[in-house]
Amino acid sequence: MMISYNIPEEKVFLSGHNACPGCGEALALRYILNTLGPETVGVVPPSCIAIISGPQPYSSMRIPVYQTTLEASAASAAGIKRALDVQGKTQVNVVALAGDGGTYDIGFQALSAAAERNEDIIYICLDNEGYMNTGAQKSSATPWLAYTTSTPGGKPTGKKNVAEIMAAHEIPYVATATVGFPDDLTAKIRKAKEMKGMRFIVVLTPCLAGWGVPDSQAVRVSRLAVDTGIFPLYEVENGRKYTLNWEPRGIPVDTYLRTQSRYKHLTADQIEEIQQEVNRNMTYLREKQ
Repeated sequence: MMISYNIPEEKVFLSGHNACPGCGEALALRYILNTLGPETVGVVPPSCIAIISGPQPYSSMRIPVYQTTLEASAASAAGIKRALDVQGKTQVNVVALAGDGGTYDIGFQALSAAAERNEDIIYICLDNEGYMNTGAQKSSATPWLAYTTSTPGGKPTGKKNVAEIMAAHEIPYVATATVGFPDDLTAKIRKAKEMKGMRFIVVLTPCLAGWGVPDSQAVRVSRLAVDTGIFPLYEVENGRKYTLNWEPRGIPVDTYLRTQSRYKHLTADQIEEIQQEVNRNMTYLREKQ
């Protein structure tokens, strides 16, 4: 079935960047930046995103981009936003664009502190579930049993639920999104753009090389993550109002896992354990609405 999307875009993110062919992050950046528009300042830590954005004067982004340290994305974004406000440029959006390593792990202290202060920034985590820019090592965003170069037998611990952690800060807006549902992603970016205070969106972006996925399959894999319930699409406003944006279609998790070589070592019993955990998580999320 062909699906058509009517997504208005301003040409802020350009072609000719250094992303891998079919990269999910590059597609996500296109939707995010072209929706935010030119009155935006980007803050980027060391990551695949930094490589994709490129060095001046050859940047793929037609906005100012400040490349910060890996642990300081939220703090840098907060400082830039406060400086712009002092100059009277209150209409300019400041967006931090960080990977899961710089969000779930190394940058979490600054992120949590910015949330506690309710800084007026948009923070977007492009989650490819590992330190993919440095050789596909595991992060705390890596799912249970997934192969990485630092967990060759499969990661022995589960994925940190960073969306729920951020929701516990009771900030104005928390959301999950993925490149497989661009209409949902852009709607959430537009919503965040019109709000004030701390806004946090985690976007699932498959790493083709790190996950062992063909170059043409980033969108399909992303959709399967949602339709199986492995990565539900939802929003949380002020830490309390939950909205499930897409009801999973009940596709077995095995359908998603078989698309990626990082799961090829799983046994039938392990797959069933993952299925039961997904079922429990979806029940919990539905009850929160």
